Amino acid sequence: MLSRKIERSLAAWKADPERLPVIVKGCRQCGKTYSVRKFAEENYGNCVYLNFYENAEYCDIFAGSLEVDHLIMMMSAMLGPVARFEPGNTVIILDEIQECPEARTALKFFKMDGRFDVIGTGSLLGVKGYSDKPPKSIPVGYESTIDMYPLDFEEFLWAMGIAPDLIHLLHECLQKASPVSPALHKKLRQLFLEYLVIGGMPAAVQSFAEHHEPGRVLPIQRDIVRLYEQDMIKYASAADKSRIIECFESIPRQLARENKKFQYSVIKKGGRSGEYSGSLQWIEDAGIIYRCHNLERMELPLKGNSVPDEFKVYMADPGLFLSMLDDGTQFDVLNGSLYTYKGAIVENYVAGVLAKMGRELYYYRKTSGMEIDFVIRLRGKCTPLECKASTGNTKTTRTVLNHPEIYLIDMALKLGDYNVGYEGQVLTLPLYMGFLLTEL
Repeated sequence: MLSRKIERSLAAWKADPERLPVIVKGCRQCGKTYSVRKFAEENYGNCVYLNFYENAEYCDIFAGSLEVDHLIMMMSAMLGPVARFEPGNTVIILDEIQECPEARTALKFFKMDGRFDVIGTGSLLGVKGYSDKPPKSIPVGYESTIDMYPLDFEEFLWAMGIAPDLIHLLHECLQKASPVSPALHKKLRQLFLEYLVIGGMPAAVQSFAEHHEPGRVLPIQRDIVRLYEQDMIKYASAADKSRIIECFESIPRQLARENKKFQYSVIKKGGRSGEYSGSLQWIEDAGIIYRCHNLERMELPLKGNSVPDEFKVYMADPGLFLSMLDDGTQFDVLNGSLYTYKGAIVENYVAGVLAKMGRELYYYRKTSGMEIDFVIRLRGKCTPLECKASTGNTKTTRTVLNHPEIYLIDMALKLGDYNVGYEGQVLTLPLYMGFLLTEL
């Protein structure tokens, strides 16, 4: 049984007396259904569960009146005695709610009625507008959302049985800017390489936790990738299906390049934005990728200084990214041999770290050769963040720090094969401590 941070978010939601019906959003197979049902079992006397993806007939419940008493009657008729409705002690789970737009509309009526809590889950809410069937009305002001992602590295450590007191030591090392002990540092470096290979998809992590055999994980990951491609065929409009898959399959090639700026010509020779931009947006809306925009100027506000048509693209899950590469890549990574892809693999991991914190992603690159992997807002200041597969020099960061009169930047972060410490104005952190950046 995997522990997930979303359990805290759901607990905070339930503790709010003014709570709205909530939709847990995230990419397919990231663990939404399991976490929501586990939370329901632990916090409610009764759980009424409808999965619209597995049973399309449940949509008929919402085909007529959306008045709550009518919906309760219809659910009772369809589900039988398993459906018990006790005001204040019942949660209704509407799983894969994007399959039944009328159920999402009904969230307004459940909130106005107030007797029952409602949790929806949605894997493809952002992409329904691209399908041949237009979406129904959304109950603005009557629903809240919680974003869910594949497991981050801390959740992976929990799954691998790392004791909480050891993770607490990492917090202390960060707060004191003191090195992690050699034995723990060595152990976490290896676990980090395992996380790059296994990633955060629950099925992959559960398999690895039980068997510790990466060979069992790769077929699971490739099945998930195929599921994503099937979704692209099922949900996208007829005109976009092939372009979306072409776009998706180009991501490893995009990240293999030294200049990782996304280029439509890499998808297909002569490819243009007008042909593929909608396809890329579809994949992003499905939660499969993150987009990282270049900055015109390295200063706050970051969003206001971003360049709309200059961006990189990263996979939301590091394990799925590696599964799209050649057989044997997992073995190479576990042995610390990342070869050509080492920069891409580490950048992809750090992009996921930042995205899971709810941050929008930015980088800085100029034609002069100046380049910084990521730029973040930290303690109210614009801060460069470099990431290295091993140790490595950060020429642009040094240039920026040496000219505060131009860039107004007085510190930087560097994640790599380091221990905790300072190199002048640069705080160095091991890659496995990326999940602690929220504490800075």
